[in-house]
Amino acid sequence: MITESHLEQLCLEWFQSIGYDYVYGPDIAKDDNAPERNDYHQVVLHQRLFSALQIINPHIPNDTLEQVAQNIAKAETPVLTKNNQIFHALLLKGVKIEYKEQGETKNDYVRLIDFDNITNNEYLVVNQYTIEGNKQKRRPDIVVFINGLPLAVLELKNPADEKADIWSA
Repeated sequence: MITESHLEQLCLEWFQSIGYDYVYGPDIAKDDNAPERNDYHQVVLHQRLFSALQIINPHIPNDTLEQVAQNIAKAETPVLTKNNQIFHALLLKGVKIEYKEQGETKNDYVRLIDFDNITNNEYLVVNQYTIEGNKQKRRPDIVVFINGLPLAVLELKNPADEKADIWSA
């Protein structure tokens, strides 16, 4: 019989088999030896995002990329569906920017994901990734990241439990 824990391990192995790196969530928490987050409210993995932006957008100055990485993690509106629409557009089109180069103002887009050369992207799957919201902490079973951006959350349930449904997840 398969358990929820076994299902989680199978899922992680599948992601790794298609090229995703794997990290155990508590290992990158703020209070571990190799933290990648300042606190549990931070969902974006900033350094991973910034590093990916440098690879994908080598012609953009680093200070501009740093500003994009900082801003992308901030919600533009308190309405979740609106934020998701805005973020989706940024993923597809990029972040419109303006910067100075040799005294000249340039307009461009910072791409968050390289759709042309997918090997430029960093793929990461993390399990037991604690997130602290307004009301309480949550710990999804699996969070899928591309370039430090959380793009999918998987909440697994024991497939042998006939009462397990989306509501209990």
